[in-house]
Amino acid sequence: MAATAQAISAAEAERQELRGLLHKKYRWLDYKFDIVFWITAAFVVGAAADITKLLFAGDWDFWTDWKERRWWLVVTPISLITFPAAIQYILWDKFRLPIGATVCVVGLLLGQWISRVANFYGWAYFPLNFTWPATLIPGAILLDCVLILSRSYLLTGIFGGLLFGGVFYYGNWPMLAPFHLPVNHHGVLLSVADLQGFEYIRTGTPEYIRIIERGTLRTFGKDVTPVSAAFAGFVCSLMYFVWHFMGRALSTVRFIKQI
Repeated sequence: MAATAQAISAAEAERQELRGLLHKKYRWLDYKFDIVFWITAAFVVGAAADITKLLFAGDWDFWTDWKERRWWLVVTPISLITFPAAIQYILWDKFRLPIGATVCVVGLLLGQWISRVANFYGWAYFPLNFTWPATLIPGAILLDCVLILSRSYLLTGIFGGLLFGGVFYYGNWPMLAPFHLPVNHHGVLLSVADLQGFEYIRTGTPEYIRIIERGTLRTFGKDVTPVSAAFAGFVCSLMYFVWHFMGRALSTVRFIKQI
């Protein structure tokens, strides 16, 4: 019996050693697959989020003179909390990584900068200070922070969604503030952003749908700004739960489940 047990243990040890050698030999394939998968996933998620923003936000986030205090700070965060909510659930539920929203938004921002530099500046000759993309990184960080502190999707949707939409305007204010300076253009009081809109004519954007309120500097943030920010936060909370369940449905795909 002792000899049999020793033979079994020796065979098991040899099997384990062989398995370790095979694992070491082909481990580089696993690493390469991980690198290819995550890089591809980053580009796919960023492109999908950018297409969503193009469909729902459109010109509101293309041009500086459209980044105003009413619609821009409402439609942009509402249309862009979609993918962060879904990716956040997948990364937290499957990998226990509380960085889903931040990763998604950073990938989107990098893709947007590549597009604005290559297309709007390099191809159409619009200056970057007229076509810079808005950032959602502050709201995404807060969304992930609420998740890791509360470990509750309900609290993340309520408070994280409110913060995601509420801080959007104020997170972009350092970039937007210089374009809110007043200028006198032929006797008309305008902001620098609106003056840029007059100087750089966009043939694809009908100028008659731009609303220029003479003498009121519509791009100055007045009383309507906090109201619009609060409304954006409220709708972002609702949109978070919708796309949270979209991410939950997507995570049931067998491929993602096996990973």
